[in-house]
Order: sequence, then structure tokens, then C-alpha cells
Amino acid sequence: MRPGDVPYGEGTDYGGPSLRAALCVGLLVERPGLRMAGEVSLSTHPTWEGALESLPGLGKDPCLELAAVTFIDVAGATALACMAQRLGSGRRVIVDRPPPSLRRTLETFWSELAAIEVTV
Repeated sequence: MRPGDVPYGEGTDYGGPSLRAALCVGLLVERPGLRMAGEVSLSTHPTWEGALESLPGLGKDPCLELAAVTFIDVAGATALACMAQRLGSGRRVIVDRPPPSLRRTLETFWSELAAIEVTV
């Protein structure tokens, strides 16, 4: 490995500091929704799923601002799609500036899901 390379596997001990992924969540001020930063992967799924559970209570069409999220795995995208499907008729979640990994996954598996609107 070269200096600065990150070993494969979150939280794996390679004799150095722990490389555990993090996901930070905060409320948006300018509109109903959440702002997130970090990545969505195995170690951050509980935080991601808890945040998604709170979204429907934040407004009719809550926003999920993801400009500072670097990666969302397929399980995280699936949790988002499942939450959006439970929103009910006429409601949607606005996914603002998602990482490329989420855009690709949504286009591949849930391109017809009207309950998710992606803005870039």
C-alpha cells in the first residue's frame, strides 16, 4: 500500500488507528429534511436507517441533502427506496446531490419509483 491508501474493510485493525466509517446527521434549517455527511455502509446502517425513519415526520416532501455523503451501498439505497414506498400517495422524498453510487443504484433498480426525486 502507498501512504494515504485506505485498506479494504471498515474498522479493520491493521496495527494502526481504527478505520471505522462515520455518518453525521443534522436537521436542515431552510426546509424540512436532513443533511448528512460521511458514508453509508455496514457500520453506519443503524444511523442511516434511523434517519430515514424520521424523514416522513418532517414534512410532506422532506429533503435528504447528501452533498457531503461520499458513498451509499446497495443496502442503504434499498432502505431509502423502502422508506419512500411507505410515504403514501402523493408524497415523495427529495434526494439532493446524492453521491454517484446512489444515483446509479436508483437508476438501475428504482428508476420508476415516483416517491424519490433526485436533484443535482
